[in-house]
Amino acid sequence: MTTMSLAGAPAARPVGELLREWRERRRLSQLDLAIQADISARHLSFVETGRSRPTASMIVRLAEQLGVPLRERNTLLLAGGYAPAYPEHGLDAPQLANVRTALRQVLAGHDPYPAVVIDRWWDMVDANSGVALLTSGCAPDLLKPPVNVLRLSLHPGGMAPRIVNLAQWRSHLLTQLRHRARALADQRLADLHAELAGYPAGGDFSGVSHPGPGDGVVLPLRYRLGQHELALFSISAAVGTATDVTVEELAIEAFYPADDASARVLRDAGQSAGPR
Repeated sequence: MTTMSLAGAPAARPVGELLREWRERRRLSQLDLAIQADISARHLSFVETGRSRPTASMIVRLAEQLGVPLRERNTLLLAGGYAPAYPEHGLDAPQLANVRTALRQVLAGHDPYPAVVIDRWWDMVDANSGVALLTSGCAPDLLKPPVNVLRLSLHPGGMAPRIVNLAQWRSHLLTQLRHRARALADQRLADLHAELAGYPAGGDFSGVSHPGPGDGVVLPLRYRLGQHELALFSISAAVGTATDVTVEELAIEAFYPADDASARVLRDAGQSAGPR
């Protein structure tokens, strides 16, 4: 039977139960985690079964060893009866001014090649002008904030009709999404995966999400741009040593030309667009 709070809502789950789930998700035994966290396996067993109440520092130590994201660390602390330890500022907050400036410098410096800043759920936070080349012609509803870049990429009304290797690229994106949903136990990501998996597959590609022999060293996004076919590969970057939930969940996805012809097309398109 579900335990109810005084307000009538389900009570928070015990911190020990949540920690055990994170340990099992990381496929660690109690002994493995105890050794990594420098505590006894007996103590960890007592914490997981609720026989011992962990301190806030113990919760944080275990969460660090388990690679628990900051958002979920706050959830663990609350479940243990403690205040959250990690702030979550809006991206427009004064405290994040330097981060905003740095991100925009990276985006501007990457022009004319496309680059976006995304959050944990692949929602677009910011983008440079090069992204407009790829999204031109997409359905207006898909471009209304918050723009989800995975949905925009794979939706039949989005970029999908112009992705030459759609089956391959779709497999790659869905694999990334599935892995993140499982690693974070994030229902929103799981729901997004279910939605995107229902979109047209773009042909048969046998489920392989990596280049085959002779395909080069990276998986390219092959994209029709007018009379041209671009070949692009991406590099992701995150803010190191983040202690704010919002900042930890941000990433820059920067696309680079995979061949000289694609570089020329993007540079020419950037010059014709004029100063930004």
